[in-house]
Amino acid sequence: MTTGAFGEIEGRRVDEIGIRAPGSGIEAKVITWGAVVRDLKVHLGDGHWQRVVLGLNTIRDYVAHSPHMGAIAGRVANRIAGGRFTLDGRTYDLTRNQAGQHTLHGGDGFGNKLWTLADHDESGVTLTLDSPDGDNGFPGAVRAVCTYRLRDPGILRVELSATTDRPTPVNLAHHSYFNLDGGASIFNHRLSIDADFFTPTDADLIPTGEILPVNGTPNDFRANRSIRFPDALTGAPVHYDINFVLRRDRVEPADPDATAGKAPELAHAAVLSSLVNNLWLDVWTTEPGLQVYDGGKLNVPVPGLDGVHYGPGAGICLEAQNFPDAINRPNFPDPVLRPGDIYRQVTEYRFTRK
Repeated sequence: MTTGAFGEIEGRRVDEIGIRAPGSGIEAKVITWGAVVRDLKVHLGDGHWQRVVLGLNTIRDYVAHSPHMGAIAGRVANRIAGGRFTLDGRTYDLTRNQAGQHTLHGGDGFGNKLWTLADHDESGVTLTLDSPDGDNGFPGAVRAVCTYRLRDPGILRVELSATTDRPTPVNLAHHSYFNLDGGASIFNHRLSIDADFFTPTDADLIPTGEILPVNGTPNDFRANRSIRFPDALTGAPVHYDINFVLRRDRVEPADPDATAGKAPELAHAAVLSSLVNNLWLDVWTTEPGLQVYDGGKLNVPVPGLDGVHYGPGAGICLEAQNFPDAINRPNFPDPVLRPGDIYRQVTEYRFTRK
């Protein structure tokens, strides 16, 4: 485990913490800005390491150019339609940072804040963030806690919790861009998702409120298949930024030692794999939805790790979370956190060589 300065923001130090699993099968670097996983490497068992996330080189690059890369998105991850919601009879107007109309990832949200380093050891790090009442228009003071824990043979465990002093929506999500083989894009990767339904969206990626079957649509990932899928009319590849309704029929008990405390069962959500190096990523989560973004709009103007340019499809996001715009959709899972309750999420990214 190592710690050191990664830079400064407005005179405040940004720390970087290096952690690794006890058996050294997986290692990571985490920075306190945005609770970002800046680097994540998995040992392939043949003497080689594989970097599996996208990352940047300086805090200036993150502040100016990061598309939530490796961050914790919140107070409400994903989109809120019109940047507005009504809760307990009162309407709240939020920061509108998507096309000046909608709120994305909480506006100037948790992924753009400097978190506090609360604890760390060889294999894990805990960060905290205090979001004041009125932050980006949201009601209530919220304290969020994020713990990253590495376990052998290749597991990144993300434990999230939050409390509030007033009713407020909370929906946190880990936002790493994964690339399992270091190629220029993930469009040669394969993906399967444990979902029979998805939540369709309009042109602004705002849910219509419907929950539709994936059968017969480009969103059918129930069988392991290529991420590339041709549009039926144009033949051009379909790009993905869509929420899947997880089936939750393959579950296992949550770890009783979770920092966030007792949590619902972990359910299997998805498998991402590369045929180049036969590396597989299984996602397990307590959450009802999985937002899949294929990175089709990526075009980061500064070099990433090892000087790599991150263009369209350089990485894919597998964001376990509640459904987008759930605060405005009564048929979606309730995202409201109330005083005395604790928001909890556990998501594991499990890497294996096959």
